[in-house]
Amino acid sequence: MNKELIDIQEITNFQSRSEEFCPMDWYKKMLIKDPVNYHEKTDTWNVFKYKDVKMVLSKHEFFSSVGKRSTTAVGANNKEGEIPEKINIAGTDPPEHQKSRSLLSAAFTPRSLKIWEPRIQQIANKLIDDIEANSTVDIVQQFSSLFPTMVMADLIGVPSTDSLQYKRWVDVLFQPYVKGKEQEIDEKKQIAAREYFEYLYPLVVQKHSNPSDDIITDLINVELDGEKFTDDEIVRTTMLLLGAGIETTGHMISSMFYSLLYDDTTLYKQLRNNMDLVPKAVEEMLRYRFNISKRERFVKQDNNLLGVELKKGDVVIAWMSAANMDEEMFENPFELNIHRPNNKKHLTFGNGPHFCLGAPLARLELNIALKTFLQKFSHIEPVEFFNLEENLTESAPGQSLTYLPLKAFIDQKNLAVISNRD
Repeated sequence: MNKELIDIQEITNFQSRSEEFCPMDWYKKMLIKDPVNYHEKTDTWNVFKYKDVKMVLSKHEFFSSVGKRSTTAVGANNKEGEIPEKINIAGTDPPEHQKSRSLLSAAFTPRSLKIWEPRIQQIANKLIDDIEANSTVDIVQQFSSLFPTMVMADLIGVPSTDSLQYKRWVDVLFQPYVKGKEQEIDEKKQIAAREYFEYLYPLVVQKHSNPSDDIITDLINVELDGEKFTDDEIVRTTMLLLGAGIETTGHMISSMFYSLLYDDTTLYKQLRNNMDLVPKAVEEMLRYRFNISKRERFVKQDNNLLGVELKKGDVVIAWMSAANMDEEMFENPFELNIHRPNNKKHLTFGNGPHFCLGAPLARLELNIALKTFLQKFSHIEPVEFFNLEENLTESAPGQSLTYLPLKAFIDQKNLAVISNRD
């Protein structure tokens, strides 16, 4: 591990996987009783209120991204798995950060999104067409894990036929460390990084003579102030993009369906009757259902901006998902409400110079995923005796569903619409 890992479980002290998956009670307690909290065991300050979280994320003059501790473990500790210094956007501050971000953003232009949308829609159509109507569906295995994996494989420019292998690599590379198993997990990460590197490097070399509309080609062509990516750096950059694009989006899709089944059983019908509400539903799901989103920052100079005396070098963890539940920003925040007028102000993607570069792509995928499913299936129902606790696993975005069964039904008039679709 390149950085000392902060044990988040020491701070939250959740007693079960399901409590971490639905941490509303903890957020409520911290927001009301201890919104700026010093946790002695981990030597961290933790902030939960919307205004404080936003300030910590945006005021890089006081709260730096450069430090030796981290709440997450990304990549592997070998040369094949290290994040290239050129794109270390998470661990740098402006102005250095802006150059790294500009290099990487070559793969995420509005032009790219316009080209990508029909390709993403085609993948969604294929996966949802393969789901049998009037049957019990495991939405995780049959859709939410496959969809972003196939999308990222296609956009990066690697064969989608190997998408399940990418998912296996990503699951290992972004696996959180567990106390007592650090060495074992680290060895698995290094093996996965080496296998991925050896697989992808020849494909990157081939792209020089066979360019196409994909991220690898964009990274080959990008140049800023005379600086370009090497083939080695491109491989390691795509490794990071695959993980960021698969883990978080897949987690959000399955969590979104969990909400439709268990948080508000009337919502599916509302959306089905008015597809124009889908973008609002996606934003509210990002606010309400993406847990646990957080980022660490390091105090750059002594200050009392949070109402306490912070010293240079102190670690501050900004809990974005808790900020999304702040009643000073969102009315009745612990209710799922797709008609909320300001739900897009959530901080799930961060704020300030480090706002998530992949946010437009994630939003596009989530909208396409939900709308395409709604277009085919007239209604859904939960499966009796589903046990949430037994079907969660630790992942980079927090506790993620490994299995979510639902009954998906289709009415006859939809059959004609689907059969006529391109």
